[in-house]
Amino acid sequence: MAKQSKRYRALAEKVPAEALTLKDAIVLLKSFNTTKFDQTVEIAMRLGIDPKQADQLVRGALVLPHGIGKVQRVIVFAKGDNAAAAQEAGADEVGAEDLAKKIKDGWLDFDVCIASPDMMGLVGPLGRVLGPRGLMPSPRAGTVTPDVAKVVKEYKAGKVEFRNDPTGIVHAVVGRLGFDADKLQDNIQAFIDHINGLKPQAAKGTYVRSVNLSATMSPGVLVAL
Repeated sequence: MAKQSKRYRALAEKVPAEALTLKDAIVLLKSFNTTKFDQTVEIAMRLGIDPKQADQLVRGALVLPHGIGKVQRVIVFAKGDNAAAAQEAGADEVGAEDLAKKIKDGWLDFDVCIASPDMMGLVGPLGRVLGPRGLMPSPRAGTVTPDVAKVVKEYKAGKVEFRNDPTGIVHAVVGRLGFDADKLQDNIQAFIDHINGLKPQAAKGTYVRSVNLSATMSPGVLVAL
C-alpha cells in the first residue's frame, strides 16, 4: 500500500494547478497508465445546481460513441414476448417473480436492471436493495421501458447512467486508459455536451463549474471549460 501511495504522489506532482484543454488532459492522463490492468476513466462535473430541489436534478443516460470498454451485465424484468425479445437482445438474465426472489436472497451480480412497465409492481419492493446501489429501474433513466430489447442493446453497446450526487456533482465512466486518445476524447466530449444540454431551467448562475478527469489509480486532472 505504501508503494502505491508513493506512486500516486509522484503522479500527482505532474498535474498542473491550472486546467488543461481536453486534448492535453487526456495526454497527461494516459501517461499515468503504468499499472498492469487497463484503468477505467471517469469524469466528474461539478454543476451549479441545488441538489435539494427536485426541479434542478440532473439525471439520465447516454450511449457513448465508443462504449466504455466493458461488457455490462444486464438483467431484465419481463414476461411473454418482452422476455423473449430481451433474451434475443443479449440480456444476461430475464425473469419475473423468480428473479425478484433471487435479488431478495442477496444476488446482485449485474450492472444494469431494466423492467417493462407492467413489471414495476413486482420491482418496486426491491427499491430498498437496488436503490442504494444505483440499480433501480427508472423511467427517467430509460430503464423502465416497453421496448426492453432496444435498451438491452444500448447498454451492451456502452450506455452509461448518471445522476447528480448530494453535492451537485455528476460522475460517469467514459472509457479506459487503453482507448485511443481520439476515441477517449469523443466519449468525454459527448458526455460534456449531453450534460450541458440538460441544464435545469431553475438553475441560476454558472451551470458547469468544473470538469475533472481521473483513472482508477490516478490523480484528477482539471479540464478547461
